Amino acid sequence: MSEVFASAGDDKEALPDTDVWERHRAFMEANLRRNYTTNLTHGVFGMTGFRLIYAPTIIPAYLYLLTGSAAAVGLGTALLQLGGTISPILSGAQVESRKRILPYAITVGSMMRVMVLALALAAWALEGTTLLVVTLASFLLLGFFSGAQRVAFQMLMAKLIPIDRRGRLQGIRNMVGGLIAAGLAWVAGHYFIEREWLGNGYATTFLLAFVLTSIGLVVLKTGIREPDAPRLRPVTPLRERIGQFGELLQHRDFRAFLMAHGLAAIARVGLPFWTLYVGDRLGLDGALIGSLSLAFLAADTMSNLVWGSLGDRIGFRAVYLGALASSLTGVLLLVFGDGWLLYASFAFLGFGFSGWMMAAVTLVLEFGEHEDIPMRLALTTSVEGGVSSIGPVLVGLSIAALGYAPLIVAAFASLIASLALMIWRVREPRASIR
Repeated sequence: MSEVFASAGDDKEALPDTDVWERHRAFMEANLRRNYTTNLTHGVFGMTGFRLIYAPTIIPAYLYLLTGSAAAVGLGTALLQLGGTISPILSGAQVESRKRILPYAITVGSMMRVMVLALALAAWALEGTTLLVVTLASFLLLGFFSGAQRVAFQMLMAKLIPIDRRGRLQGIRNMVGGLIAAGLAWVAGHYFIEREWLGNGYATTFLLAFVLTSIGLVVLKTGIREPDAPRLRPVTPLRERIGQFGELLQHRDFRAFLMAHGLAAIARVGLPFWTLYVGDRLGLDGALIGSLSLAFLAADTMSNLVWGSLGDRIGFRAVYLGALASSLTGVLLLVFGDGWLLYASFAFLGFGFSGWMMAAVTLVLEFGEHEDIPMRLALTTSVEGGVSSIGPVLVGLSIAALGYAPLIVAAFASLIASLALMIWRVREPRASIR
């Protein structure tokens, strides 16, 4: 079978015949139970660990502890995103001409986890300016390998899991991993951080994230059964491939989606700063960090099954719309609410974040040709990363100079604009498939 797939991918112009695609689908179905279970197990451990890092509570609080500056929080968040701006394009170029993606995915995934370990070791061993510099450098590299991993892992899922079962897989994975992460985030805030476990609660939290995500990667490496790609692009110099991005943008719905996604990413920039915003009102301590993390991650988690099932049934455009509406509700409650409504706001932000992430990485798989999936993923991730790398620096500086008003206005405006584009300019891609 591998010989068939290999010969089919030698030349993009020599499109594989129906028999080759049927063999690919047969391999997918024959190995679906094993690959589904492996993806689920890997995802649970990965989600549990990385949610401790990427939740908009622990990292901002850690940077604020190190520097006492909102601008520094913005810089750290920007570096985390900046690394993921360039790497998706490099990763897409690597993936689209490979018969097998798993070895590359394991390599970039391993490097991502090494950066999390570096955060833990630096927190224990260093202090002052040296600690800050190493931490920021780790964020930059973590973002770089995260962007590469995102393209590789999503393309791997596109090869292994049928289109109408990806939503439930991601929903169950995110729900189970998120539930565990929500509990661990609460424990990290109330015990690890508040009581300074092992001498440094943040370092202990980072180490736990490293262990959990590493277990998931081992499961993925040993459990996946991957076929050769049924169709490949020929190897193309990177500069020439980047020049071909215009071809992808000729797809009307993908072009409009890319604009809507960039606008939504502007609102997402505010996530790390909302913790500081609430902290200014209630006092920022370990207990507050743990409670807000629990509200965000629990909502993020519990909504995943709903988003996943909805996406499988009627498509992920509807999920994206629902996620934007939830995020808009969260920002409204955050600005105009008080008391328990502040925790409810983080719950709605969690609803929105989970649906947004799931829809973004799944919807983009469905626009256009199969062999263009890696570069569509790369382009989407780079646009998102570009906004998310510049935005936090601007937000941090604006908060230091003008307070939170500019962030609030930008979040409202970008969410409404993104919602309008998705409603009137982006059609459900499965309509054309059917």
